[in-house]
Amino acid sequence: MDLRTEKTRRAIINAFIKLRSKKPTEKITVKELAENAQINKATFYLHYRDIYDLSVALEREVVRDCLKGIQHPEDILHDTRRFIKDLEDSFVANEQLIKILFEGSRSSSFVSLFEEELTAVILSVYPDYEPNLESRMMMSYLIYGGYYTYFKYCDNGIKPVLELIEKLSDGIVKLYEE
Repeated sequence: MDLRTEKTRRAIINAFIKLRSKKPTEKITVKELAENAQINKATFYLHYRDIYDLSVALEREVVRDCLKGIQHPEDILHDTRRFIKDLEDSFVANEQLIKILFEGSRSSSFVSLFEEELTAVILSVYPDYEPNLESRMMMSYLIYGGYYTYFKYCDNGIKPVLELIEKLSDGIVKLYEE
């Protein structure tokens, strides 16, 4: 990607995040975003189909960045506690962006994107892994339970919430393994 394209893309993203921190995605117009990014609308459409396309692209990028921050993805199936600890550090590093992008009507998209991307990480580390129904159910339970707990209580401090999720997840995995 050439420098001009990257600068334009960065201007669009920065303008979107600035606007998104103040209002829901549904209320942001391409015209308003283009003005904030100091580009014309046609330039925006060279990069994205619409505001939602931009929003989903950024959401996916943040989720992937969180998962890339995990130092030991191989731990996901064998050392859940260490995996969640790595995930915790990655969430803390991306906390503000997560809160901005996944607030309001977009909050439920985080959990489905996270499950999808986490499955991709598992398959990249374990290409032959074929989870049975119980394993998939446990993963969904951990992801969705952790997600709702995180978003419900994260205003009380992200670190203590993630530490409790880590303990609970570890306990559930140990119980399942018995």
